[in-house]
Amino acid sequence: MSIQRFTFNELPVMRWKNGGGATREAVNWPPGAGLDAFDWRVSIANIAASGPFSVFAGVDRQIMLLEGDGVRLKSDDFDHRMAAPLEPFVFRGDAAVECTLLGGPSVDFNVMGRRARGTAELRIIAEAATLPRVSHGLLMSVDGQWRMGGSNLAQGQGVWWADQVEEWHVKPASRSARLAMVAWWPIQGEIPST
Repeated sequence: MSIQRFTFNELPVMRWKNGGGATREAVNWPPGAGLDAFDWRVSIANIAASGPFSVFAGVDRQIMLLEGDGVRLKSDDFDHRMAAPLEPFVFRGDAAVECTLLGGPSVDFNVMGRRARGTAELRIIAEAATLPRVSHGLLMSVDGQWRMGGSNLAQGQGVWWADQVEEWHVKPASRSARLAMVAWWPIQGEIPST
């Protein structure tokens, strides 16, 4: 599979699994898997009102605030205030989670991985780096401009790839730039320690 480029504002809008909101899906692997059979998935959601999150049985989730006042996420297992941008929070998708806005609407970045098929990792990059070689992943500029090999990423732009090993050399091209990196380690492959 070749490298796929995307721009956040051009991604199609789709309803949440529970119908309570909308999201823009950057990748859902494998293609055509839908919400009940994906291996890994990355999306960006607008949270405009308080309410329950969708339940995803067998899925590990990572979420971080991109814009807005943030939310409080509460389940039987945790009570978490997500108010600081770009700080990933990990929880099990099996949990019934109630989401309460801390102010106005918020935008969040979501990573989901089906735990029986592999492990997903979400990291924020803030300086020049050579990223781990992975066969499935996504990079998106969440703040500022980035240089990657012979191309550039403006804020809100990204790339994703699957079933091909890629190694990226990234470098910020503006002050305070931040890059979201998602790596998906399939269960049949080696999952490196971090």
